[in-house]
Amino acid sequence: METVKELLKNIFPQEKINTIYHLPVAILANVIYGFPTRGLKVIGITGTDGKTTTTNMVYQILKAAGKKVSMVSTINAMVAGKPYDTGFHVTSPDPFTVQKFAREAFNRGSEYLVLEVTSHGLDQFRFWGIRFEIGVITNVTHEHLDYHRTYKNYLADKLKLLKGVKFAIINQNLKNHTGKLAGKIMTFGFQRGDFNQQDIKLNLKITGEYNLENALCSLATAFVLGIDKTIAQKALENFKNVKGRMEEIENNRNIKIVVDFAHTPNALEQALKSLRKKTKGRLIAVFGSAGKRDIEKRSLMGQIAGKLADISVITAEDPRGELDLINKQIADGAKKVGGVMDKNIFVLKDRKKAIDFAINNLAKAGDTIGIFGKGHEASMNLDGKIETSWSEKEAVELALSGFTAAVKSW
Repeated sequence: METVKELLKNIFPQEKINTIYHLPVAILANVIYGFPTRGLKVIGITGTDGKTTTTNMVYQILKAAGKKVSMVSTINAMVAGKPYDTGFHVTSPDPFTVQKFAREAFNRGSEYLVLEVTSHGLDQFRFWGIRFEIGVITNVTHEHLDYHRTYKNYLADKLKLLKGVKFAIINQNLKNHTGKLAGKIMTFGFQRGDFNQQDIKLNLKITGEYNLENALCSLATAFVLGIDKTIAQKALENFKNVKGRMEEIENNRNIKIVVDFAHTPNALEQALKSLRKKTKGRLIAVFGSAGKRDIEKRSLMGQIAGKLADISVITAEDPRGELDLINKQIADGAKKVGGVMDKNIFVLKDRKKAIDFAINNLAKAGDTIGIFGKGHEASMNLDGKIETSWSEKEAVELALSGFTAAVKSW
């Protein structure tokens, strides 16, 4: 049976659905839970990439500073010290979930609430009724154009977070695109911005220039919150990656295996650049792209992997019934930059077999395998209807066990 939202999609444009369905739902959620965020200092964090990591970083800084803080991200929530596995699939929670967590945070004495916010959530009023004190944008690059249609629309939806905030923390690349804001603007960037690596020289445990930007963004947020710089910097330099973000899987084969959520062109590029610096041998990328989503990025990701990785293994991510088309589009992108099928481009439809192939057939001592696109996610959508149970880490561990035949029946 079709859901109300699916029925509405067949009748109305998205803008109308937002008004007649999503907005009333958000209003109702606020009323039922009594507008709980009005008693909290709310920090909203959005961006194409890095928003989950940054949300967790800001939470850890506030916690280290002795503040009563709760957090909700797409992969985890900490409400007054109680952990929750949110399990959201690449999107913000619905308004009832947001308001329920906010009510619990308020009732249990939290002063701050750190929320990861997506462009879909902003466009669909999922955060209606929340008065954000600080709005944070990590970056805005190519993504979700299937929904927003144009980059201009996508950026405009991201910028909605900054409306009415006291402080806007933005990537310095966006400083000429924000328009007129009521609140004070702070910028960050690896080389430039109010908070930059050249001046601050953070020494993180986690790798990647992009993670330094996430940390600088978090440090800027700490500054406007009045957190002591020493406390904030120490919290960042002790920060460990969240699940599925550049997560290294230990093994005894002398190969580096890293699981990362990178599912956008920018994220894939930054992840591969970071891994290249620490790779003695070849760099092998295992990845795909989502079905029923942004079509343009597929070829771009193929080109990026073709340029930065020695070998690309193209496979299922969340194909939603479009696997053959997606794989062809990615492979075509890789061919544009000199890739050759069955030499440095391989296509394996089954993601378990693709991971097994990369580990047991391709990798040699000193090589690095980056497995991208799923990260923390606990399900995969193959046909567009059913979410099938999935664990990236379990797939890697099974391949490492050496039982290649077992993959066929798993």
